[in-house]
Amino acid sequence: METALERTLTIIKPDAVRAGHVGDVVKMFEANGLRIAAARMATLTRREAEGFYAVHRTKPFFESLTAFMSSGPALVMVLEGENAIARLRKLMGATDPAKAAPGTVRKLYAQSIERNAIHGSDAPETAAFEIAYFFAGIDLV
Repeated sequence: METALERTLTIIKPDAVRAGHVGDVVKMFEANGLRIAAARMATLTRREAEGFYAVHRTKPFFESLTAFMSSGPALVMVLEGENAIARLRKLMGATDPAKAAPGTVRKLYAQSIERNAIHGSDAPETAAFEIAYFFAGIDLV
């Protein structure tokens, strides 16, 4: 597989922030070769959460997802590294923490399929949209 330096967006969600897992998750990123290119704490409004998750607007979980994502502070970050998107997705684990592999963020820190500790972009196009949603180009180092 060819390696490519890329950027991805991740959000340490309100449940993991409330539970005090930010430092542990950031250590996992760094230990797995992901460098932080930008970071900021944000408490999303319901409207901002709805805009970010607009792709899910017609799904049954949209209301509960956007309510949860606007329920408290989250740490939004741009991560950079070789194959950052795939690397982060593997590190995150399955959406359902009961099905996540041992040692993944969700296995260690998620409470449920909805309160699953972390978000990560799933493709280069998604990453580009999501990074631009939260960060201006000047914010990225």
